Amino acid sequence: MLELPFNMTLSFPAFFKSLPFAQNLEPEILNGAIALVAVGLTAAYIYYRKNPKGSLDPKNFKEFKLVKKTMISPNSARFKFALPTPNSILGLPVGKNILVRGRDSQGEEVMRSYTPITLDSDIGYFELVVKMYPNGKMSHHFRQMKEGDNLAVKGPKGRFSYKPGQVRAFGMIAGGSGITPMFQVIRAILENPKDKTKVYLIYANVTVDDILLKEELDRFADKFPHRFHVFHVLNKPPNQWNGGTGYISKEMIESHCPAPAPDIQILRCGPPPMNKAIATHLAALGYTSNMQFEF
Repeated sequence: MLELPFNMTLSFPAFFKSLPFAQNLEPEILNGAIALVAVGLTAAYIYYRKNPKGSLDPKNFKEFKLVKKTMISPNSARFKFALPTPNSILGLPVGKNILVRGRDSQGEEVMRSYTPITLDSDIGYFELVVKMYPNGKMSHHFRQMKEGDNLAVKGPKGRFSYKPGQVRAFGMIAGGSGITPMFQVIRAILENPKDKTKVYLIYANVTVDDILLKEELDRFADKFPHRFHVFHVLNKPPNQWNGGTGYISKEMIESHCPAPAPDIQILRCGPPPMNKAIATHLAALGYTSNMQFEF
């Protein structure tokens, strides 16, 4: 009796012998053929389990059901979407993002790119953390979404790719919802014990309540003190605050990011004015264009 992985059990030798072409085969040849097919099925099953097909389509939008919506700040929420089956993966390479489609407050179609905070090690679902701005067109769509609704998604897309060990260290500079592509890469690095890449994150927000994924980032810093460092910067800090204050400065970058070198890279993602200011600081500190990437 051979139990196949696709939820069906067959008396495989008897089934094979019942096929018309097998009736005239010599016993030795027939048994050998049965063994070869069994080996092939086993190999295919192992390959399928190790290399499951992703759920995304780069050319066509596919819909995914919202199964949980959790507010994590006054204007931000965590959205959990179900994949086609409990064993499905999203199929998004580390560093890539997805394009989502929705409707603005006027009913007009709008599309925006987002980076999930989940990896393909998260089976059966993916999650987005979204900051919903008062006048944001896609923000309106997410604000109106309720559990049971579908979101149209297409991907993978994006210019950044990550492979373990491609640099010695990353400096990451993020503002607001710009943390999501950083978080994806951070997770991939820290959850891979073979990846020795070090990560130095500077994360800017207005208030403490605006810091997205703070618990997760602080937990990583506690668990991996020699691999991950985070420095928070607030424009409006509370009275008791030991992080940075104001805007990210050249001095902050110099103190909390790896120094310019051929084997490091500085990643940045934030509002356009912030990205422009950071680019100026990095150039003044001697970081070449090859040492930088803007999401």
